[in-house]
Amino acid sequence: MPIFGNNTAYVAARAKSRKSSLMDRTRLRQLIQQSPDQLTVAVADNGYRTEIDLYAGHFTGGDLVEAALTHNLQKELSNIMSLCNGRTRALVEIYSGRFRYQNAKVVLRAITNEVDVKKVAHSILPEESEINVPWLKIIEESKTIRDAVGQMRRLPFGKALLAVGEEEGLQKYEDALDRHYFKHSLKMLQGGAPEIRLLRNLMASEIDHRNIINILEGQAFGLSTEEITQALIPGGRLIKERSYSQAAGGRDGLLEVLRQSNKFDLDGFQMTLSESDEERTLDPVITWLRSRESAQMKRMSYLHPISALPVIHYVSAKIQEIEDLRFIVRGRMAGLATEVLEAHVL
Repeated sequence: MPIFGNNTAYVAARAKSRKSSLMDRTRLRQLIQQSPDQLTVAVADNGYRTEIDLYAGHFTGGDLVEAALTHNLQKELSNIMSLCNGRTRALVEIYSGRFRYQNAKVVLRAITNEVDVKKVAHSILPEESEINVPWLKIIEESKTIRDAVGQMRRLPFGKALLAVGEEEGLQKYEDALDRHYFKHSLKMLQGGAPEIRLLRNLMASEIDHRNIINILEGQAFGLSTEEITQALIPGGRLIKERSYSQAAGGRDGLLEVLRQSNKFDLDGFQMTLSESDEERTLDPVITWLRSRESAQMKRMSYLHPISALPVIHYVSAKIQEIEDLRFIVRGRMAGLATEVLEAHVL
């Protein structure tokens, strides 16, 4: 039940308490050491018992854990939102609104890859959760991406999807969703209040990090400067729109653009790039950028302990826990070595 009035202090305290209960690196390391058969019980024992029991009669193995994790996250987000009101709720909604966009991506990917709706309902969008029913219906009733886009036309991002050319593939639609989310969010974050300014800065960092990955991926695949530039998201602070061509033109250009910021650890980034080159994967870069976001989130939460920021920090940490658990479960089921899993998660 929501508490009326200015309940920011109460909600922030609840969020901090819940964050302290999340799994630490030690517990995640212990999970990684479990065999695939032991993982379901181990995940249940680490705060997901209710959801595991809920789906145990329907699924087994990785599908069971996947459905349980998704349900738990949706329930937790709904619960934390019910505690918020006023500006705190508005700010948390801006951050958590990304999940609607993510669900739209799940729908479009399922249709593109011809994934049966039952498989989606047994994993990433479990049908037992009412939130997922409309999305599953779109998958069931759509034969093409344009069919799905037509059914999403009344959603906030509907016009952005309809504006994508009918001949375009999945990536263009995903890019359109990303651009719309960040553009809409930054537009909502107007004003000089510290929590608004810090959340706006966080969003800008997320944009920069996505653009860095897009540039590196594009260069690795041999895309032209123009093709890479078209995939970039406006609104970042490290890579301004006027510098897109330079940053997308080659690695030296990207490094030169990043060098202009005194708030970016260029030496650390270059060391990570070297590691990435040696391993022939962008995973080290992705992990490094994720750590940078996490540090920024932690710093802004501590600077303003009675605000929406600790709540957003908790939501972010909860999302990360779910993503880590998914990666561990999928990795163990696929037979990945513990060293590989630890490198990604720890």
